Amino acid sequence: MLYKTNAKSLFITTALISWALLLLNVLLTAEAMEEPESSRLVLPYINNILIIVFIVSVFLFQRISAENLKGIDFISYLWNLFSKAGVAAYVSVALFLGYRLATSYSNIDSPLLLHFVYQINFGLLVVFLAKAFYIWRQLLLYHKNKFLQIAWDWFELLVFGTLLLTLLNFNYTSYIFLPLLALLTFYILFLCTNLKWVAYLSFNNKSRSLVLLGAILLSCYIFTRFFYQMADSPELVIDYTNVGFLLLAMLFVGLYTCAAFLVSLFSLPTSSVFEQKSEDLLNFQRLSQSIQQGQSEVQVYDMLFGSTIKASDASAAWFELIRNSEPQVTHLLSINAEQITRIRHLLLAYNIQNIDYINNNLDRNPGFRDLTLPWKSLIILPIKSKKHIFGVLYLLKDIEQGFDRETVNVLRTFTSQTILTIENLRLVSESLHNERYKEELKIATQVQESLIPKTFPTDSWFEVATHAVAAREVGGDFYDFLQLSESRIAIIIGDVSGKGISAAFHMAQMKGIFHGLMQQDMPPSEFMKQANSALSRCIEKTSFITSSLYIIDYRMQGFVFARAGHCHTLYYNSMMDDVFYFQTEGLGLGIIRDKSYNNHVREMYYDYNPGDVMVIYTDGIVEARSPANDEYGEERLKYMLTQTYHLEAEDIKCAIINDVEDFTGPENLYDDQTLLVIKFKPLQTND
Repeated sequence: MLYKTNAKSLFITTALISWALLLLNVLLTAEAMEEPESSRLVLPYINNILIIVFIVSVFLFQRISAENLKGIDFISYLWNLFSKAGVAAYVSVALFLGYRLATSYSNIDSPLLLHFVYQINFGLLVVFLAKAFYIWRQLLLYHKNKFLQIAWDWFELLVFGTLLLTLLNFNYTSYIFLPLLALLTFYILFLCTNLKWVAYLSFNNKSRSLVLLGAILLSCYIFTRFFYQMADSPELVIDYTNVGFLLLAMLFVGLYTCAAFLVSLFSLPTSSVFEQKSEDLLNFQRLSQSIQQGQSEVQVYDMLFGSTIKASDASAAWFELIRNSEPQVTHLLSINAEQITRIRHLLLAYNIQNIDYINNNLDRNPGFRDLTLPWKSLIILPIKSKKHIFGVLYLLKDIEQGFDRETVNVLRTFTSQTILTIENLRLVSESLHNERYKEELKIATQVQESLIPKTFPTDSWFEVATHAVAAREVGGDFYDFLQLSESRIAIIIGDVSGKGISAAFHMAQMKGIFHGLMQQDMPPSEFMKQANSALSRCIEKTSFITSSLYIIDYRMQGFVFARAGHCHTLYYNSMMDDVFYFQTEGLGLGIIRDKSYNNHVREMYYDYNPGDVMVIYTDGIVEARSPANDEYGEERLKYMLTQTYHLEAEDIKCAIINDVEDFTGPENLYDDQTLLVIKFKPLQTND
């Protein structure tokens, strides 16, 4: 990181110095033209050299800066481009209009002032093109393959090669350059077809992107119109429309912006990520239903191998099944035994064995580089539980940075679901040799325990305390979480109708659906609609699931949630010093099994304050019974929060559970009890 910081400082300094020298030389030349008889020093090609130095410095600076843009928040990319560069066009217009008004008002023709305004606009143009050029590069190479990476590298090389024409004062409008310009135009049109990122925009984000893309297109038009109108001005001593590099850069930026605008516009009515990820979700469901469909472990591994290859677009892969602590290769893709042995020996030398491992830059590792293998990215995904290791999956890609965060999350969800499925298959197999009733309860208990996370991620902006206890061996309550980004987390709680082994299976299905759908980072209301559709096809008509889903964003200091027939959320607002229940609509999943269910789900957004407390629970808490058959009730739970909100989350939870136990009496548990207490902390400024 230090060398990048130093390089950026060097490029900024070089750009400012070269632009200042170029301005000085242009102003001196313009002043000399006013006095033809004065003697002046003529420096051949000095303007061309300064132009090239300035352009290269700005572009290299933006190239390094763009590498910091990561993730799938594409609206941030567009906003970054418009706010930091696209607005330069509007500044350019304001500056030129100010010059026109000043000269008209004073009735004075000032060539030096005109050149000064022209040079500033030239600097703004280069900054805009450089920023747009490399932000479009980041988006163009999203989910890249080796061919696309090579195509871009050649395009970048050819475009920068045109700077030689400027250095040699070559007229790019000549017949020699025009065929090259035509070929590069077709090349640019090909690059403009790579707009995969647009498919990941939601409906709202596409609407916002159209506004930003339209503003960026207008920036392109403003700069183009200004410089070509000024090209015929006899007062100017320099014409930047003769710089072929700027023409090609503007052509690429303008065409790619236009293509992105049109694709966003015409794809606006269609669904976004769900169609792209429907196959992944289907595979999640297949893994969840493997037990009920009577599939074997071999079939599950076949499904895992095929699904992960499709999800990651891997160039090569293999799967090792661990039997008696010895690996046995059972699946292969585009790799031979000799290459596997070499890679395995190197990993063993690095003490990398049966652990989760990612390397997106194999070429930078001396050991891997010495193997002279064609792959540049590697991910290792062990299939193991706390007690057993079932196998290890290896995926390879022939490009650097081949496994981005979204892909890794999907792959890990596949492996987690596979582990759960394999454990369930083995437990089911074991139950066939024992008494059916007892073994079903044992299996369901273990499945349930594996579904419920033991700990939440520790963070500095919120604290979570959890409590979950089943009334019998098998319970129907569950909760889970998924880290969507560094600042956003999804938390789900639910209650499956019924008991026994079927409830445990439905919990496994719900977990797969939760992780599968939330990989797409969809709103809670949309999740409930999609989950209802998925569950309607795989649970009995007599079963249903109540649930609530919360997405908490600590940077925005707010959360959004939707309720599907679950208990109302209890909340303490520290600013108003008030305790209340969120009264929101919602219907249990699986009750209505057609599209009319969408009319029964509502979403609510709420800004939280430091010190706020949210209590999430199942009906086993408020419906707990005393020996006299009195119900604990929502009012008593609300009262407990009014007395304990000032405590830590763990202490609030303990106080509530102790009060419930005092109310019901010892060992008087009639229903499953699940309780989550979330307490928000002040916004952290030092990330």
